[in-house]
Amino acid sequence: MISIMSKLSQPHLLGIKNITAKDIELIFETASNFKEIINRPIKKVPSLRDVTIANIFFENSTRTRLSFELAEKRLSADMINFTASNSSVKKGETLLDTVNNVLAMKVDMVVMRHSSVGAPHFLAKHIKAKIINAGDGTHEHPTQALLDAFSIHEKLGSLGGKKVAIIGDILHSRVALSNIFALQKMGAKVMVCGPPTLLPKYISTLGVTVEYDVKKALEWCDVANVLRIQLERQQIKYFPSLREYSLYYGISKNLLDSLKKKIVLMHPGPINRGVELTSDAADSHHSIILDQVENGVAVRMAVLYLLAGAAS
Repeated sequence: MISIMSKLSQPHLLGIKNITAKDIELIFETASNFKEIINRPIKKVPSLRDVTIANIFFENSTRTRLSFELAEKRLSADMINFTASNSSVKKGETLLDTVNNVLAMKVDMVVMRHSSVGAPHFLAKHIKAKIINAGDGTHEHPTQALLDAFSIHEKLGSLGGKKVAIIGDILHSRVALSNIFALQKMGAKVMVCGPPTLLPKYISTLGVTVEYDVKKALEWCDVANVLRIQLERQQIKYFPSLREYSLYYGISKNLLDSLKKKIVLMHPGPINRGVELTSDAADSHHSIILDQVENGVAVRMAVLYLLAGAAS
């Protein structure tokens, strides 16, 4: 059983912006311990026995929800799952009422995904349970950024001085923003690359380099984190067609093999194969995409464990 019982500086995980580099290092250290445990024949530890966690998802999710559920089970926590599509939200119930009803069942922690920016921050001000943000609109997705940064740290040995290019739909991506904050806090250099219409106007104020040529971005970086085109969030047309986007910004194995150095390829999922990545690139030796999924469980175990240990 893991004996680390240091605490995070915050009682909730609302975003990477709110936590420190020391917090991130502590999460990495704890995640490394848990990763070793979940690769044993007996994968369960009793660390969160008698802790009840509610997974409240107002937006669709596959990897994040399953990853949190598995992390909770590995820690022996009790959990309840809530999805907005088959709940009283459909009947007009407010977010606060929904969560208060869940808390009346004596829940200790809430893992929440919501389409509205700031929804977890709003809840944190109004309820006593600890909140983990599993994605709020186009704002932040802290556990994804932590598992991405942990995966780079594991692959390259450190993050300090490493060059990371985030490529794709930056404008609609909560993953991009959280990754920028996490990587910069750990001393990495960050570049964003995509069509001008898919880069936010404020992006250069975050201290990142902006590039519009994907080949130049790949030649510059040590790690390429490729994001999907989020058509479900796009109210207007930001580029002529997916085919044209793929032509200018799609990454193939041939393109990766043509670079002067080997780079690490990442993707938070789900992958739109044939759009931002070809299948041969996603499945190539450059890719650590499946490592990210495995690390996601360990990192989320670490976050749950450390927040459960934080003094209320």
